[in-house]
Amino acid sequence: MTARPISETVASLMPRAKAELTELVAFRSVADPAQFPKSECDAAADWVADALRAEDFQDVALLDTPDGTRSVYGFLPGPAGAPTVLLYAHYDVQPPLDESAWISPPFELTERDGRWFGRGAADCKGGFIMHLLALRALKANGGVPVSVKVIAEGSEEQGTGGLEQYAEAHPELLAADTIVIGDTGNFRVGLPTVTSTLRGMTMLRVQVDTLEGNLHSGQFGGAAPDALAALIQLLASLRAEDGTTTVDGLTSDAEWDGLQYPEDEFRKDAKVLDGVELIGTGSVADRIWARPAVTVIGIDCPPVVGATPSLQASARAQVSLRVPPGQDAAEATKLLTAHLESHAPWGARVSVELVGQGQAFRADITSPAYTSMAEAMRAAYPGEEMQSSGMGGSIPLCNTLAGLYPEAEILLIGLSEPEARIHAVNESVSPQELERLSVAEALFLRNYAESKKA
Repeated sequence: MTARPISETVASLMPRAKAELTELVAFRSVADPAQFPKSECDAAADWVADALRAEDFQDVALLDTPDGTRSVYGFLPGPAGAPTVLLYAHYDVQPPLDESAWISPPFELTERDGRWFGRGAADCKGGFIMHLLALRALKANGGVPVSVKVIAEGSEEQGTGGLEQYAEAHPELLAADTIVIGDTGNFRVGLPTVTSTLRGMTMLRVQVDTLEGNLHSGQFGGAAPDALAALIQLLASLRAEDGTTTVDGLTSDAEWDGLQYPEDEFRKDAKVLDGVELIGTGSVADRIWARPAVTVIGIDCPPVVGATPSLQASARAQVSLRVPPGQDAAEATKLLTAHLESHAPWGARVSVELVGQGQAFRADITSPAYTSMAEAMRAAYPGEEMQSSGMGGSIPLCNTLAGLYPEAEILLIGLSEPEARIHAVNESVSPQELERLSVAEALFLRNYAESKKA
């Protein structure tokens, strides 16, 4: 059977896909009850479970993971003797940040300029819809030729490790011959790409204390140590003058050997303001795929509006460190913790709390499954060959699955190309990419089943 019926079927299913993504995006499923009610995540999980049941999945279950969230599991049996493929996505999302900065409401899927805007549209509710589209297209064209397991995680964005812990405690549940992680993306729109490496991560909260209580800055300023100033100085020690990450003991000179990222394209994709320099040294690919990168992602301090002339007794920040393949995330956590504890000025008291941690990942792109995916992407993207790139983000589950199922092949694809602006305001997905990647995944499943018969 040729690729044409699959592509036509997926095209005919796109209106339904948009309607379903609209429903799924509407759930404010940030897996942090301090920001949004847990009921939003529970409702999103129920929606995903109902969608699997509607596609005749068996053993659909809401898995209560140790971090207090739920992952959704389902199994679709294939022909006798067929291989098993695990399809992964996550339904939890990043917080919307400043909702007033969104052109359209973050939890209302809105079409604009040929794209669909909404939090999670690309990362990664769209990934779950991609899996549904691929399976529906196969069912309409002769049936699904493999057994399929689907797992939709409920706390990937928080990095709290609930699904990893659950999988380790139930190692038979997610066992598969091949695993497709639908949570990365093409290098750019229209260029089919598999992700060969992921940086790991560690996330810490650091608190600085200097006084028993806040003080009047006029009466005591100039001699009394200000915790906020101490925190700013401490955080500044994590970068060199050129912006290179400088955590004591952590190497930052690796080089990326593969697809390169031209600096002018990166500046455009990152929307760097005119006259503002990029940070770090080496190629862009070195900096975002092969080297560690520290980011201060939040600070607890008085807002400008309503600020009083006070010295702060305490200040707190959350620090994320991306850890490249070849470096151990646990060791990086120790080094970052030691750095923070030893670089505080003025003898300020420092306490550090681990929030989340995950190892880096490197895929074997020479495996047979990648050959099947290359053929599928060639058909779904006429005139283009599959490319391989790194990804600066982290998916801690990958290493857990690789450890549990060392014989399984793991492929990483998805909808998070640069224009998607995942984790930022005005996140969006390209419906053309959703359509083409759904075609590619359906063809991959067919190709992979045939390769196992040979």
